[in-house]
Amino acid sequence: MATRTRGTAERREPVVDVAPAPRRRSDARGPRRPARRRRGGGSRLGRIVYWGAVAALWCVILGIGVLFWVAYHLPPIESLEVPKRPPSVQILALDGHVLANRGEMGGAAIPLREMPAYLPKAFVAIEDHRFYHHFGVDPIGLARAVLANALHRGVAQGGSTITQQLAKNLFLTPERTLTRKLQEVVLALWLEHKYSKAQILELYLNRVYFGAGAYGVEAAAQRYFGKSARNVTLAEAALLAGLVKSPSRLAPTKNFDGAEERAQLALAAMRDGGFVDAATVKVAMAHAPRIVQPSAGGSVNYVADWVMDVINDLVGHVDRDVVVETTIDPGLQAAAEKALDEELTQKGAKFSVTQGALVAMTPEGAVRALVGGRNYGESQFNRAIAAKRQPGSAFKPFVYLTALERGLTPDAVREDKPIELKGWRPENYGHEYYGPVTLTQALALSLNSVSVRLTLECGSAAVAKTAYRLGITSQLEPNPSLALGTSEVSPIELVGAYAPFANGGVAVVPHVVERVRAADGKQTLYVSADTSFGRVVDARYIAMMNQMMRQTLVIGTARGASVPGWIAAGKTGTSQDFRDAWFIGYTAHMVTGVWLGNDDSTPTRHATGGSLPVEIWSRFMRAAHQNVPVAALPGLGGGWFAGAPVASSSSDRLTPADRQVPSAIVANGNVRPEADHGLDGWFLDRLFGRR
Repeated sequence: MATRTRGTAERREPVVDVAPAPRRRSDARGPRRPARRRRGGGSRLGRIVYWGAVAALWCVILGIGVLFWVAYHLPPIESLEVPKRPPSVQILALDGHVLANRGEMGGAAIPLREMPAYLPKAFVAIEDHRFYHHFGVDPIGLARAVLANALHRGVAQGGSTITQQLAKNLFLTPERTLTRKLQEVVLALWLEHKYSKAQILELYLNRVYFGAGAYGVEAAAQRYFGKSARNVTLAEAALLAGLVKSPSRLAPTKNFDGAEERAQLALAAMRDGGFVDAATVKVAMAHAPRIVQPSAGGSVNYVADWVMDVINDLVGHVDRDVVVETTIDPGLQAAAEKALDEELTQKGAKFSVTQGALVAMTPEGAVRALVGGRNYGESQFNRAIAAKRQPGSAFKPFVYLTALERGLTPDAVREDKPIELKGWRPENYGHEYYGPVTLTQALALSLNSVSVRLTLECGSAAVAKTAYRLGITSQLEPNPSLALGTSEVSPIELVGAYAPFANGGVAVVPHVVERVRAADGKQTLYVSADTSFGRVVDARYIAMMNQMMRQTLVIGTARGASVPGWIAAGKTGTSQDFRDAWFIGYTAHMVTGVWLGNDDSTPTRHATGGSLPVEIWSRFMRAAHQNVPVAALPGLGGGWFAGAPVASSSSDRLTPADRQVPSAIVANGNVRPEADHGLDGWFLDRLFGRR
């Protein structure tokens, strides 16, 4: 038993000894579980950090890869050069003032060193105040922009640096895509690598858009302040800097309050950034810039467009910045624009006239004023240069000059009576005819039948040759109706063709450019030479024509036209159905033509050459002759006309009675209504409506 007991005990001992072991192991495992839980919690945090780092690394790798992909699809970096700045054309008036700037960039580039120090600082302050501290891309500014946009759930703030904006302006399109934005970043990094901060800022200021068609600070300063960017004040500099954010919306010519509010922000940013002291900013904030508004529709732009059309013919392809000196008198240009616009504003609706043009030039062909339409902002079509319209009776001087050169004189008599040509019956107004009249009376009163008879006598081809000789360049149809102005011409060529009457018989080429020089002043590219074709009409015939057309203002269809103290002459014209109304008049000092009508050629409400055109002409010519020494027309004496006409013999001279309106016309009551109502003549062609 004892043995067994012991044996049993011995046998049990292992049981007793072994049985607790699993419990101990179990107990041992029990306390370790919390330790493993602690290690497990720490492991999860570590895993988050680890995988976050891995994700960030992959994002960086992916970002770098994307940038490399974008860079790969750009032209080779070594071939990326800042594009040559397109040439600028600065157009000056006769007195040296800037009329306009043309060219793709709109204004001449000026070095940073020539700008006031506060001008570039204004742009840095409001557009990129960390400009001097980043490498082309500003991560801090970008993060701030992302946060602001997220809070506002939209684009509330931009993150582009000045370098990025320059990269976009130089190399990229304005499309808003992710690819374009990435290209912008790559190019900004390249620009920062290749150029200094000063060079980048200078390029930016000379390329950025400021609204109203102005590219670069120089064009913007000229456009908004009428001065060079070299001379802008602190307040003006701040206004320019503020425009870059939204140039079309903030352009001060149409949204001054918005532009000024943005300018105040720019000034505050300059103060806060330490660019300008607080006292100086306070003064600038209290004095808002004065914006130079173009008068009415900015008619000088018609002149500028014309200059750009002719400059390549004068100097060849323009591949550098140039300055063009013109013949335009800014005072007369303003007077012409004002006369046309105000008369149409007051009376245009009454006569159903919506458009007009005015050309004024010296007898030598130098254009002093040119208005191509009522409002350039509404229509850029230059009616003074490009419009072809029927001149009506304004063409008749070429008929009468042809007759004089074939032996007739101003007091030669022709029968005013009905005429028929193969079914065509050109008629006088009211079917009234007055029998024998002198050529002077017939031209002054614009008798259609006499003009047609003279054309038949001389030949329509001869009349066309006379018009070509004096300066008409449009194609003329050599048929009897040419006598009544049925072939279309432009205002500029018709005015130019009247110039020989004012200068004594010399044909001229209307011109606006006097000189073209390089902007740096190192080279003169063009100087206007003699623009005349020499004498094309004998002086005695010019004297006869001046005496005859003088009577148009005395007894004829333009009696409302006058320039106090000056001898003036001219001719009215009205086309079929009153579609066009003209008056071309001149003195020894100035030749001016006015056209009125509608672009779609719809009839006006009885607007004639003797009505609105004469009023506009008189208003402008009075301004043009202020403080100008009086001179007589070739062949006419000084003072009010009282002399006899030039004639081939004493028997050809007009008597005082010959210069009077035919008694039949007075008896029929046709004189006073013309004077009272300004109707263009007593005789309207019923078929063609021309006089």
